Amino acid sequence: MHNFSDKVSLIWQVADLLRGPYRPNQYGKVILPLTVLRRLDCVLESTREKVRTKAEELKRKGTPIKNLEPVLNRAAMPPDWPKDRPFPLHNTSKFDFRTLAGDPNNIAKNLTHYIKCFSSKAREIIEYFGFAEHIEKLDKANRLYLIVSKFATIDLHPATVTNVEMGYIFEELIRKFSEAANETAGDHFTPREVIRLIVNLLFTPDGDVLTRKGIVKTLFDPACGTGGMLSVAEEYLAELNPDARLEVFGQDYNPESYAICGSDMLIKGQNIDHIKFGDSFTDDGFPSEHYDYMLANPPFGVEWKPEEDEIRKEHETLKMAGRFGAGLPRINDGSLLFLQHMISKMKPVDLKKDNGGTRIGIVFNGSPLFTGDAGSGESEIRRWIIENDWLEAIVALPDELFYNTGIFTYVWIVSNRKEPRRRGMVQLINAVSFAQKMRKSLGNKRQEIGDGKDDKPDHVGAITRLYGEFAVGQYSKVFDNADFGYRQITVERPLRLRFQVTPGGVAALRESGPFKKLAEDADTKPKRRGRKAKGKEAETDSTTTPAPAAKPAGEAIVGVLEGLPAGEVWMDRAEFLTDLETAFDAADVKLSAPIRKAIVAALGARDENAAICVDDDGNPEPDPELRDYENVPLKEDIFEYFDREVKPHVPDAWISTDEKHRDKKDGKVGIVGYEIPLTRHFYVYQPPRDLSAIAADITGLEKDIVRMLAEVTK
Repeated sequence: MHNFSDKVSLIWQVADLLRGPYRPNQYGKVILPLTVLRRLDCVLESTREKVRTKAEELKRKGTPIKNLEPVLNRAAMPPDWPKDRPFPLHNTSKFDFRTLAGDPNNIAKNLTHYIKCFSSKAREIIEYFGFAEHIEKLDKANRLYLIVSKFATIDLHPATVTNVEMGYIFEELIRKFSEAANETAGDHFTPREVIRLIVNLLFTPDGDVLTRKGIVKTLFDPACGTGGMLSVAEEYLAELNPDARLEVFGQDYNPESYAICGSDMLIKGQNIDHIKFGDSFTDDGFPSEHYDYMLANPPFGVEWKPEEDEIRKEHETLKMAGRFGAGLPRINDGSLLFLQHMISKMKPVDLKKDNGGTRIGIVFNGSPLFTGDAGSGESEIRRWIIENDWLEAIVALPDELFYNTGIFTYVWIVSNRKEPRRRGMVQLINAVSFAQKMRKSLGNKRQEIGDGKDDKPDHVGAITRLYGEFAVGQYSKVFDNADFGYRQITVERPLRLRFQVTPGGVAALRESGPFKKLAEDADTKPKRRGRKAKGKEAETDSTTTPAPAAKPAGEAIVGVLEGLPAGEVWMDRAEFLTDLETAFDAADVKLSAPIRKAIVAALGARDENAAICVDDDGNPEPDPELRDYENVPLKEDIFEYFDREVKPHVPDAWISTDEKHRDKKDGKVGIVGYEIPLTRHFYVYQPPRDLSAIAADITGLEKDIVRMLAEVTK
């Protein structure tokens, strides 16, 4: 891989020429498209004259433009190109990078002409870089000629730089540009050894099928970035079976990544129509396609707020007939949306012929394993996947593997065509220790998974063997699907209240909504100044005695309460309410339902020694403040669990059987949830250190502190 490092260094030196007209975060806008152009220029080098001659000949004959492209593509085909694969690229310009560098006075015009002379598909891809707007800017700043001249000296011919190395070059450049701009490069690519592991896990069970002569399979990546995953999958199948063909499909919403991936597919002879630009969620480029294999490394923890309206609409209108019917995760992490999108593209299985079906490999952070309580979007998605028996395995990877984050990551293998021995089961593999430190860090990437080459340990092979053996051991566990499910039951305890009229309680009543509303109603009522006697004129002289003013309703209520026996405490709500009604009747003050409720709330206090409050049917009322939840393993009876684990500690508790506490799908008590506590299953107890050793450490620290204080006070 020395080629890769050397070429990156050369290209990075060219980027230094942009200082001044461009800021570091803008360098990629120029360097990436020029790198692609130079690569295409080198690919076409051996057949350039042949294409020009053929183009002139066809024009003289008056050949229609629509018929030119396939003929010129054939003329541009390099000598070592596979004869059974059409070449998709040509350029009819009289210029190449060498001749462009020979005419400094017309560099902008000539470069623009050169780009326009590419075949239509290549030109369409290059346009996604938006490079045309930079040509004039570079020319005015006297940088265009210098940069093109430098690129003309960099050899990116496939004979010198393989497709694999070219992928590394693009990804390393993106990483460097992202670091210079203080941005993340993680959306763009995945470490090659991680991709190789995922491809191993996807293809290993199908080894006998993939080695058949002339086999053709399809593979899709809905977040393909620069195409690294697609490329590694191609390489793997070519190594396994040179006669096999993998048709790759991809989509990405980043214009530069799409352009790099598209140009890479062009050079490899893949169908460029299989690479789409756009958001996979809102603009699915392959709405009716289904694939043999799928893999993806979607961005970690990225919110889907921009796509929310369309996703929610599909979820609510199409339900399970759409892509997102199982559930919607929280808005700040759309990872599980990608998995649902991929599952919607699985091929159906033909059980009679024992064929069809799909295998999926996807990289997640830890969140999709356990985020979300029972009934939440995340839990419902996990439930849907596991109850359909699609989750085959999860591999926990080491931390510090990725360029933009040091977190632990997990590979999920999902399939609707499990081997018979795996049906109804899920394998968990703990490979967090399967890595080695890198000699030189790349961003946050400080570790790598060895592939057994260049004296590195074969971590990829070891993890693949653990997966293939499907056995229980130190690093591998196997579980029934139901082991990850539970029922969340709602445990209620009775409400117990005591009552006493106190100044604080009365003050709380005055602040209550119903009490304040009494005052508001009184203020809005029309006030009469007096009454007229029937059949007579009202008296208006100063000797008339006014009727006594009625006490405001609120004060009348407070008066009744303050008239209750001082210091009395009611330990039974029913008795308190009886005495309350009696007092209000005696005072001829109306006690409305809202005021009655407000009095209970203001004067009541929880007391475990008070009598249980019951409803009109005599049933205990639950206390919302004492409400608790228990997650009962799906394989256990909830009532047996309750009697064993809860009842001994809280004898007065009960399980709520209300409709809102029943599962929406099966109607049973307790809401079903699913989580995958992978770390817990591999936890190894570490006994605490001996107390004498801890005491010795503390004594040593004390001595150090005394010594340092003495030095400070000298």
